[in-house]
Amino acid sequence: MKPVTIKAASSHIVYDADVLSAPQPALFETAYWRGQEALEGSAPGRGSSSFVRMATGSAVLRRYLRGGWVARWNRDRYWYTGLARSRPFREFELLRRMSADGLRVPTPLAALCDRHGLFYRAALLTERIAPAQPLESHCGASNFDWSHLGRALAEFHRAGVGHADLNARNILIHDGTGEVWLIDFDRCSYRPGQPVSGQGQLDRLQRSCRKFWPPQGADFAGSWKALMQGYDA
Repeated sequence: MKPVTIKAASSHIVYDADVLSAPQPALFETAYWRGQEALEGSAPGRGSSSFVRMATGSAVLRRYLRGGWVARWNRDRYWYTGLARSRPFREFELLRRMSADGLRVPTPLAALCDRHGLFYRAALLTERIAPAQPLESHCGASNFDWSHLGRALAEFHRAGVGHADLNARNILIHDGTGEVWLIDFDRCSYRPGQPVSGQGQLDRLQRSCRKFWPPQGADFAGSWKALMQGYDA
């Protein structure tokens, strides 16, 4: 990967020059891809992630949107404290490092920091992990290997990955191989050689899985026990 940073009007863009050639801010707008008839759908969630078809392959365009009560008056603006500390540039660098170390995370393509005075708006382009489904779609399935998921999560934690929002939509399961991928690394951390305590992340994941677990699904307690057995193995 060859990270390069360019400036276009009020925007700064960091991108992989081995894959893209001087991307413009329009590439971070869903309207642009819709006009190119290259908008392929969207991911579940707050509506911030879209699937787009690029010349280099399928990608995910994610706008940084606020959640909770703050979103009532500020949907997409963040306080600017420097380019390197902006959320998209930090996530781009985090993904670049984890990808280089062989972790199953999306490869970053480009990140946008569009500054306006004291605030900025942001977006990120990554390669799409496909074919894959979020863990949400496997909740309650009797044939899903929860022990394998537990082992995969333990590998991330032993590698020093701290995920700020480990939930059933930020874990992807590859359709063909069953490999576990993690996505959405906004506000996350990576400290190689420094294993993290995953208990808080697992507690968050457990609450998320309960939320999506169908009433007639497989026994939740048994499935979670299998996950923890795999995690502790």
